[in-house]
Amino acid sequence: MITLCGITLSNYYNKVKLILLEKGIPFTEERVPTGSRDEAVLAASPLGKVPFIRVDGQTLCESQVIAEYLEARHPQPPLLPADALAAAKVRELCIFVDLHLELIARDLYAQAFFGGTVSDSAKERVRKVLTKNIAGFKRLAKFTPYLAGESFTLADCSGWVSLPLVAMATKSVLGEDLLAAAGIDWKTYAKLVGERPSAQKVTADRKADQAARG
Repeated sequence: MITLCGITLSNYYNKVKLILLEKGIPFTEERVPTGSRDEAVLAASPLGKVPFIRVDGQTLCESQVIAEYLEARHPQPPLLPADALAAAKVRELCIFVDLHLELIARDLYAQAFFGGTVSDSAKERVRKVLTKNIAGFKRLAKFTPYLAGESFTLADCSGWVSLPLVAMATKSVLGEDLLAAAGIDWKTYAKLVGERPSAQKVTADRKADQAARG
């Protein structure tokens, strides 16, 4: 049995949870706050990041690594194409979403979601980098209707949990939804994926957890 460790507020936790649900893999959940300095947590995730999983007496951290492991161990239903190049194109999209969009926008989250502030210089840096990176992402993403084409893939497990955060953070802090400004209809895409039972479960659990914790 796999144990998914982390918090429902984490988009990367929900990325892995979405994969587990899509594949019908039995799992349990263990609440572990991000940034924990507990030795047991650091033994599993040396930077104290979530999510990580416990499986077969071992642990595994980093959401994309976990995603690849789950796909390899539970290939049905597939979330990667059988063709090697097509599968690599899906991975390419995962990297773009996770590293070139979400990680850059994350510098705005303190102000966008947690009542903090972001310096003007940081705002301008994020705007400049994201504008360039979103243009690059737009060249790769198909939205026909999913990121990599007609089929739901691992790229959508990254995209669905992170694209709305990028849009909301830039709208809140920079005064402009940079995804929409680039002509990316992320709302229609998020609604489409959000209708999947797995996504509905992720959303419902996140909302219930937030309500329970005030």
